[in-house]
Amino acid sequence: MSDTPAKKTGDTPKGASRKQLGFFGRILQFFREVIAELKKVVTPTRKQLVNYTLVVLGFILFMMLLVVVLDLVFGKLVGFVFGGTPLWPLW
Repeated sequence: MSDTPAKKTGDTPKGASRKQLGFFGRILQFFREVIAELKKVVTPTRKQLVNYTLVVLGFILFMMLLVVVLDLVFGKLVGFVFGGTPLWPLW
């Protein structure tokens, strides 16, 4: 075995190979990267947009119904356990 540690490729700090930027240079670099990422954005077609909208609205409707049902069930159970109210009728 050797006494010298093996060199790893990731031993150098990330920004060591680049020249250090000042405060305004980092802000300018940030905006350049934002613009580069925004150029990659693809807008959906009208059909895709309608489809995504319907999926989101359907999911919201499902979640609303789930919360209403769970609220009704747990409310009735709490009323039955702590208040002595009957479980049926539901309202």
